[in-house]
Amino acid sequence: MKKLTKTGEEIMHIIWQLNRCTVSDIIQQLGSPKPPHSTISSIVRILEKKGFVDHKAYGRTYEYFPIISKKNYGKTSLQQLVSNYFEGSMDRLVSHIVEEEKVDVEAIKKILDEIPDEEWK
Repeated sequence: MKKLTKTGEEIMHIIWQLNRCTVSDIIQQLGSPKPPHSTISSIVRILEKKGFVDHKAYGRTYEYFPIISKKNYGKTSLQQLVSNYFEGSMDRLVSHIVEEEKVDVEAIKKILDEIPDEEWK
């Protein structure tokens, strides 16, 4: 799966939230100043070429929808983060979070206890 740019990720979060939307719908969700329609349209077409969204045409209007779920993208992004910065070790990531972010070890134990055994296989 290809990686999203910062702007592409911002647009994808809107598409994931709306599920089905037009470029105008996306623009309405963005802060001010509003970017030009052509700019957002170009970004959405790039997302489509990368395989993140698809569209259905209604005359000249395109309705876009995600074909990569937010959960799947997040999972892949986390795997890349662990691979690139923690030598592929989830243990190192968790240790880093505990040490640097001062997350309570008991909270992490509780989270791990809630994960079904089949998730670890």
